[in-house]
Amino acid sequence: MTSTAVILAAGMGTRMRSALPKTLHRIAGRTMLRHLLGSCEEVFDRCAVVIGPDMEAVAREAAPHPSVVQADRLGTAHAALQAAAHFGDGDVAVLYADNPLIAPATLRALLADRRAAGAGLALLAMRPPDPGRYGRVILRGGAVDRIVEWKDASEQERAEGLCNAGVLCAAAADMARWLRAVRPDNAAGEYYLTDVVAIARRDGAHVIAVEAPYDELRGINTRAELAEAEAIVQRRLRDAAMEGGATLTDPSSVFLSADTVLGQDVTIGPNVVIGPGVRIADGVAIHAFSHLEGCSIGAGSSVGPFARLRPGAVLERNAHVGNFVELKAATLGEGAKANHLSYLGDATVGAGSNIGAGTITCNYDGFAKHRTHIGAHAFIGSNTALVAPVSIGDGALIAAGSVITDDVAPDALAVARGRQHDKPGGAAAFRAAQTGKRKQA
Repeated sequence: MTSTAVILAAGMGTRMRSALPKTLHRIAGRTMLRHLLGSCEEVFDRCAVVIGPDMEAVAREAAPHPSVVQADRLGTAHAALQAAAHFGDGDVAVLYADNPLIAPATLRALLADRRAAGAGLALLAMRPPDPGRYGRVILRGGAVDRIVEWKDASEQERAEGLCNAGVLCAAAADMARWLRAVRPDNAAGEYYLTDVVAIARRDGAHVIAVEAPYDELRGINTRAELAEAEAIVQRRLRDAAMEGGATLTDPSSVFLSADTVLGQDVTIGPNVVIGPGVRIADGVAIHAFSHLEGCSIGAGSSVGPFARLRPGAVLERNAHVGNFVELKAATLGEGAKANHLSYLGDATVGAGSNIGAGTITCNYDGFAKHRTHIGAHAFIGSNTALVAPVSIGDGALIAAGSVITDDVAPDALAVARGRQHDKPGGAAAFRAAQTGKRKQA
């Protein structure tokens, strides 16, 4: 028997005030939908996502999981029913894509507690610090008696702190039958998923509530709530990084991504931002105010301060990238150094080479990108412009201030700049001439 997670992602998210579907807004570099799918993939045998019309971007984000279109937005129960063909023959859980922080352990507890209690239906519940306008879960004898929406609740019911988080779990056949029994008997004329609780109770089912932390179950409907969720996830990521053997000298100022991979004995200084797709090996130092994304950093390397590593940047073992250095689609070989004020784009730098301050690879000619190849143990003097495509051989030396447009052979010395001419007494003559002009004026 296969368990299935059905994720409702058809909502417009109008309170986000965005052209982007709500579920595609990102937390720690990952969309809300992918956060929830990641948790579901660890627990359920399969997932299906319900989307609205013209939500191809959401369908692409859901892939390879199937997407089902809710052509008419008639409510959450109607949305869940659109995925009935994917329910399978085991447990079915219906979740909301704007509840992205639910942990796999909570989903496992939902399944296990329902089976252990012999319950027909289980729901996730929480105790928010401010219950506000959440629907209240009313218990009787330890089981769920009903869910009361805030606007319909009595003062006594509003005093109840246990609130509905919206997630329901039941056997596939029961879930499908109860969803079909929902009626739009409300002011909005919509089919509400919460009505399944009352229908299951009328059907004689035992209904239980499984409590989980509010920080996992809170919904995200506004930009402010998105920022609060970001703060929660960042705390989790920082704690996990330090638990795994990384040092964060000022944790609150470091921003990680959901997929950041850190080795042991990594040190990350203040005000570092690590975007998606970053892998950092053991013993690496990331100094203050550096920004990394889509890059790989080998063991023992040093980055920053004030460095930027863009997608495709690779640092092999013991490489150094210093202050105000930017790499894009560039590889620094083992022990190579670019310590000051340089841009290396679409480039390969061999082991042990040194890139002088102010060096740039001129990789774009206005129409296409071209690569620069620098061999091992080469020395590139300060303020050198390497006009790609160009190749610098092993052990070559480029004189400071050169503009290199042709390949340089191994162990060659290349000088590509105007010759210096000194005129004895020229400075004194210049000053005298300028002084005379001022007097005449």
